[in-house]
Amino acid sequence: MTEKSLPQQHIPVMCDRVIELLSPALNVSNPVLLDATLGLGGHSEALLKKFINLKIIGIDRDQTALDRAQKRLGELANRVQFVNETYDQITKILEDKKVNAVLLDLGVSSIQLDEANRGFSYAQDAPLDMRMNSKDSLTAAQILNNYEAKELTYILRTYGEEKFAKRIAQEIVKQRSIKPFVTTFELVKLIKDVIPAPARRTGGNPAKRTFQALRIAVNNELQILEKAIPQAMAALVVGGRILVLSYHSLEDRIVKNAFKSQSSIIDALPGLPVLLSKNIAPFELVTRKAEQASNEEISANPRATSVRLRVAQKVAVAA
Repeated sequence: MTEKSLPQQHIPVMCDRVIELLSPALNVSNPVLLDATLGLGGHSEALLKKFINLKIIGIDRDQTALDRAQKRLGELANRVQFVNETYDQITKILEDKKVNAVLLDLGVSSIQLDEANRGFSYAQDAPLDMRMNSKDSLTAAQILNNYEAKELTYILRTYGEEKFAKRIAQEIVKQRSIKPFVTTFELVKLIKDVIPAPARRTGGNPAKRTFQALRIAVNNELQILEKAIPQAMAALVVGGRILVLSYHSLEDRIVKNAFKSQSSIIDALPGLPVLLSKNIAPFELVTRKAEQASNEEISANPRATSVRLRVAQKVAVAA
């Protein structure tokens, strides 16, 4: 992938809607946005162009993505602080600073899918790696070759929502006793052989769910997200907004529950005086339910197919 082709290959999902929903929080003097999943910087680029005084703190665990984003942004990069870290370290990174908006575009990024040697894609033969940060120790191959069948079943069923999880796990254990798994196509072949033919005819590539599950397990994605959302919400000024783009039900459920938990009115106990500051939830939902991309956008950008967008706005300081 050349730098010249990068902008055409990386299209930020629901970009116009992201700008529209974050605008009320960013139409202030010297706004600051925390882009907690910077990736290739598509959303940040659009926001920097829209808001000429905007400064961005961009986090990504993948140093390669940060380097590519900096090149993509060009002179706009002067208004970005690039941070190589997982986004569950928001509190440490901000050091008590508050921001006007937080953006999280979850899941695997374009750069990770496009670089075959990273092992994220079931459509390209590559080492079974799947690490978003190459400095991390755990790889997909290590999980496949060392975890017990019960652990593998849990990962595939929980993170991939794979109904043939047990069957796939048992076959993995059987085949690795003959030869350890090394490449993505070895795993793809196993999955195609194990899943019944009628089930392979619908829902796209049958390896999709297993690859998703392994990627989530390798990168500890859901646990990081659960830790990050409360930190991101706490980092907002009153009037600030948090916007999250999720790509599967597990991510969206975590976001939905986190937003709901801080957007419900807290009832006073019977017989006790009502303290207004404790009777108002610190957040209100800007999107009452998850928004999806239009059919037109999905046609132009297939990555938008499964996206779910949610926004919440801080309306009070939590008691």
